[in-house]
Amino acid sequence: MHIFVPGRICLFGEHSDWAGGYRRINAAIGKGYTIITGTNQGVYAEVKPHPSKFIYRPMMNDGTPGPVYELPMESKALLKAAEEGGFISYAAGVAYQVLTLYRVRGLEITNTQTDLPVKKGLSSSAAVCVLVARAFNRVYDLKLTIRGEMELAYLGEITTPSRCGRMDQGCAYGNRPIMMTYDGDRLDVKEIAVPQDLHFIIVDLKAGKDTKEILNKLNHCYPFADNDIQRGVQHYLGDENREIVHLAMEALTAGDPRRIGELMVTAQNAFDAAMQPACPSQLTAPVLHRLLAYKPLQPFIYGGKGVGSQGDGTAQLIARDRDSVRKAIEIIERDLHMQCLELVIRSGRRVRKAVIPAAGFGTRLFPATKAVKKELFPVIDREGRAKPVILTIVEEALSAGIEEVGIIVQSADRDLFEEIFCMPPAIENFNKLSREQQQYCRYLTDIGNRITFLAQDTQDGFGHAVHCAKDWVDGEPFLLLLGDHLYTSNTDESCAQQLISVYEKFGQSVVGVETTPGREVHHFGCVTGAWKDHGHTLDISEFAEKPDAAYAAEHLHIEGMEEDSYMTVFGQYVLTPKVFDFLDENIRLNLRERGEFQLTSCLDRVRQEEGFIACRIQGQRHDIGNPAAYLRSLGEFAAKPNSPVASQPGNKK
Repeated sequence: MHIFVPGRICLFGEHSDWAGGYRRINAAIGKGYTIITGTNQGVYAEVKPHPSKFIYRPMMNDGTPGPVYELPMESKALLKAAEEGGFISYAAGVAYQVLTLYRVRGLEITNTQTDLPVKKGLSSSAAVCVLVARAFNRVYDLKLTIRGEMELAYLGEITTPSRCGRMDQGCAYGNRPIMMTYDGDRLDVKEIAVPQDLHFIIVDLKAGKDTKEILNKLNHCYPFADNDIQRGVQHYLGDENREIVHLAMEALTAGDPRRIGELMVTAQNAFDAAMQPACPSQLTAPVLHRLLAYKPLQPFIYGGKGVGSQGDGTAQLIARDRDSVRKAIEIIERDLHMQCLELVIRSGRRVRKAVIPAAGFGTRLFPATKAVKKELFPVIDREGRAKPVILTIVEEALSAGIEEVGIIVQSADRDLFEEIFCMPPAIENFNKLSREQQQYCRYLTDIGNRITFLAQDTQDGFGHAVHCAKDWVDGEPFLLLLGDHLYTSNTDESCAQQLISVYEKFGQSVVGVETTPGREVHHFGCVTGAWKDHGHTLDISEFAEKPDAAYAAEHLHIEGMEEDSYMTVFGQYVLTPKVFDFLDENIRLNLRERGEFQLTSCLDRVRQEEGFIACRIQGQRHDIGNPAAYLRSLGEFAAKPNSPVASQPGNKK
């Protein structure tokens, strides 16, 4: 299993994370606010389970392997290593916290590449902590959300001698901006969507600063201010910072680099006025200000400021456009002999939500569907547990990091689905269950907390079903899974995760596809196009809904594929909210196909306006929509080694 975790950079609001924590003691202190984003650089690793040890093989920044750290997967040994400090303490601290909260075995992490500069305000230690938390989560299927991984990483880091603020582990959210709010022990996270790419330059000032001295002097201003300097620090990190950060969030949401640059200049000037007097030896920062004022740079940037604890460590600049980045970096490296990194905040949003249509009647499975919804038919997983189909599909979504699931049902059937996810058995039946089964009941309830039931009382086609989720999706990209398909992966990544990974790479809608012979192509939606990377992703040039063999042969063949083989839709999609524009139009104008509102034609219009990617899934789909397919899928699904299986409820202590 391969994992990447980026560093993080604080765009606005440095120091306010720990300052907001003092509200536990003094409620008059203002809340802390930061805007951070992941960097393009980070830590790459291969991870796998180990029966009894925690092993970490680091890679140094110069590309040479570091010393191998090997510890028994035991609480005392891990805690000792964490408290001793040093590089391994961060990884050991997280491993200790995982072992405290979950029943897991060991883990082996091989750091294959690290291109993230250390001690430059980019949270290299936090990246390691998130890497370890994410590795345990994925290897042992702990069902943690990204927020859960972030919290686990924070617990791990504060187990070490490090006393980092709460924002460092925000690198768990990857290369997307988030606003974090700090109110004592409470932390809120809000993702920020940008409508266009924003280009930043991160500059290593090649100077020095004493972060410990900075933090020591600034912390002396809390929790109660005794003089004007301390009152100035509290005002800047409280009310003044709040105003700047919220204006910056508006500028990011608008995709306005000029305004962002202006606010960077405003933030730096305010920081200098309020914070320098508290620690003048470190925060006067002559090298930083020489860079920010360097005249040859001004035609290519809108503004800049310091990073992290500030001082002469690292600076950030926002460039006017992509070409300006190259020109600015050339000037900085040639004239000032400073090393630069490029940072791009890309448009688009993380996929947090999944939609599963489950309101159909199941005509092909009549009369069984007169008694039981087809989404509630039983299947057997590889652990021998009998489950309703809908549960395995929800687990497929959760395996890909989805946080919220919307299931589209008929209002009359809502109670049936709530019975599974929201209602424990009657107490007399609950008491008859084994302890493991009782824990499984709690696991189902935990899943139910992530599910919203959406009504579709008129069955007017697949497109109409998806449209019923429009308000709930609320302008975000979303994962769409069919309610009558099971999925099994041939890799460590679930099928849904493969799809989401492609979306995160290209920022366009993605459909899963698989190879299908010509004699079967009329049963499925079909795509064609040109390979982006041969055999894996395809730039789609046409969607065709259930084409006949003659049309497929003439129009849908893809270069490099065997003759009479085609790419057909797998039953999983990641869609941008643009699709609802076209569904709205079809429904408003009553534009039906074969008597219903279809999805495929709307997907083709999304392709024309935004582009559309096909991802060749390494896995299989298992149809349960007709008797023969259901019978066949029962055996295939239970036999597959990587079918989505619930984490063992007994894992959590």
